[in-house]
Amino acid sequence: MATPRIRHARGDRTMFSSSDDNAMMKHILATHAPDGTYLDVIPLLQIIEDIMHRANPDPSHQGNQAELDAIVEGVVYNDVNEMLEVMALTINKVSCEISCKCVGGQDAHSTTTGIFNMLSNYSWDAKAVITLAAFAVNYGEFWLVAQLYTRNPLAKSLAHLKQLPDVLERGDALKPRFEAVFNLIKAMLDLTHCIVRFKELPEQYINPETPELVTATAHIPIAVYWIIRSIVACSSILINLIGMGQEHVTTTTEAWELSSLAHKISNIHDHLRHQLDLCNHHINEKKQIEAYLTLLRIMDMAHLDNLKALRHLIYLKDDQPPLYESSTKTRVGIEILKKKIVLLLISDLDLPPEELSVLDQMYREARQNPTRPESQYEVVWIPVVPNLRTTPWTEESQSKFEALRNMMPWYSVFHPTLLEPAVIKYIKEVWHFNHKPLLVVMDPQGRIVNTNALHMMWIWGSLAFPFTSLREESLWREETWRIELLADSIEPMIFNWINEGKYICLYGGEDMDWIRKFTKTAQGVARAANIPLEMLYVGKSNPREKVRKNNDTIREESLSYVLPDLTLIWFFWVRLESMLHSKLQHGKSFDEDPILREINVMLTYDGNDQGWAVICRGSNDWMRRSNGETILTSFTNYKEWQVDAEDRGFLPALNDYLDANRPPHHCNRLILPGTTGSVPERVICAECGRSMERFFLYRCCTD
Repeated sequence: MATPRIRHARGDRTMFSSSDDNAMMKHILATHAPDGTYLDVIPLLQIIEDIMHRANPDPSHQGNQAELDAIVEGVVYNDVNEMLEVMALTINKVSCEISCKCVGGQDAHSTTTGIFNMLSNYSWDAKAVITLAAFAVNYGEFWLVAQLYTRNPLAKSLAHLKQLPDVLERGDALKPRFEAVFNLIKAMLDLTHCIVRFKELPEQYINPETPELVTATAHIPIAVYWIIRSIVACSSILINLIGMGQEHVTTTTEAWELSSLAHKISNIHDHLRHQLDLCNHHINEKKQIEAYLTLLRIMDMAHLDNLKALRHLIYLKDDQPPLYESSTKTRVGIEILKKKIVLLLISDLDLPPEELSVLDQMYREARQNPTRPESQYEVVWIPVVPNLRTTPWTEESQSKFEALRNMMPWYSVFHPTLLEPAVIKYIKEVWHFNHKPLLVVMDPQGRIVNTNALHMMWIWGSLAFPFTSLREESLWREETWRIELLADSIEPMIFNWINEGKYICLYGGEDMDWIRKFTKTAQGVARAANIPLEMLYVGKSNPREKVRKNNDTIREESLSYVLPDLTLIWFFWVRLESMLHSKLQHGKSFDEDPILREINVMLTYDGNDQGWAVICRGSNDWMRRSNGETILTSFTNYKEWQVDAEDRGFLPALNDYLDANRPPHHCNRLILPGTTGSVPERVICAECGRSMERFFLYRCCTD
């Protein structure tokens, strides 16, 4: 008897496939005549689940019992009492209908059809929940008596009338049957919840004509049919236990039938859950489009303060403080930023340690004198991570995030999950975030006055306050190509050298043989020319192990000064890149802007394999520069221009000699990070002034 049932269950790949099934469903659909009465089935469904849970406690859920009790006592019964005044009679009628038909031996389909006729004026989800409630009455009574009959006289008498002691004494033989009933109940509840969720879908984001919802709506009647059909099967099992003889106890036919139904219910649930996921995806897309358009509007409006803009960017709800303050290890609200200039540091979890280190130093220096205007700003880190709906957030990700957050002396978003997808979309599409960190500036009224102030911060530090584009233009108008702009404060001794009237030479590259030749030759020329010369090695952009070894060798051999760590070397070069992009953002061209041309030359030197050098004297002196081969040759041939140097001055003579001995053949390269921002359409060659060709370069910077 069992084998045909299993084959039927495994072969049931669709909900209804045969013509008989289709005819049956036409009959069921014909019974459906809802009168439009709204019934909130969720509280009733929660009571049903409570009954099922207490009838067959799941040991794995014992820890949640207190929570379940609180839900049932504090919410469910208060919400459901008024509804039950109306529904109690209907539930009991269905309960009696099931009991009578099962005792009478009526076939399951006829009983199911009769219930559909009784509930014709209810919606599909209400039909399922009302029938589940009717079954829960019988099921709960059965197990209530079974649990109490050994210690409650009333339960004992009822148990004898139902002959339950005889049944329960044969519990081992009945275990497969009870497990099959329990598994089927669980499958029915899961499917019912899924059906109810369709009813809860927000109408403003999805309408009945949406294809995903149309498909689901067509299958919900089928699902409800098999839920009620399964309830009838479970009820028959319980009722037939009364007066059951030993010969029936050992048969497993009923258990196989219930397993077959559970399999069908699970298949239906999988299909509907997939459609529900599609509907929710459709809704989320609509919500995100709406949220994105709202964010565009909010960020483009004038406000009395910055709170509205910040809330829409960081966290719109009021249920938890969205910011984290690392110094106190506490969460704080957005209100702490009200009417302040806010710098939004936007990055992923791969924020370069050099950038964080330099930003940290600048931030702390600005805070040392709270009365100065440039200290009156706050920084908030906004971590942009991969889509958490598709990319799992691992313990490693959490640890990495917390480590970064705790290293920052400013505020941080408490967790990346607080940022809505619409905000991430805005950051990427409007502010053009693409892995490279940004420092977006919001003024006290919530207006964005600079979409990336990192360039300003690297070039001028807190002097760039309040970090607006107007301030950037003003600072550039005051600048000339001088040693203070090029070197800033990477080495404080430079300012001493300037004050003492010394000649200053900055040089770089990775070729240690050239470095030895150049430094020794330059120092020899300085002695011959009787000039005070100080030399500083600034390495190469993206400094790695080779530059670190060069630093060690230069120290050991006393060839020149070096920067104390690789972060300062990185900072020297990132400032030059920032100058380039800052100039380009303000529409400057190589033809008209002499500072931009000099920046281009410096970056071109760094893109080549050979060394380079710049030499100046004093603060206002225009710096002379050349590639490594040319400058070394010029110093080696010092005697050729020594007289000119003695007559006109060292630097003018050097400059003329460099111009006269410029190599006719050259190949210059300018390598810029592809994620730093705008890339110039036209770049001129540092040697001949012609336009350079543009290529794409993919480079892995390892030693």
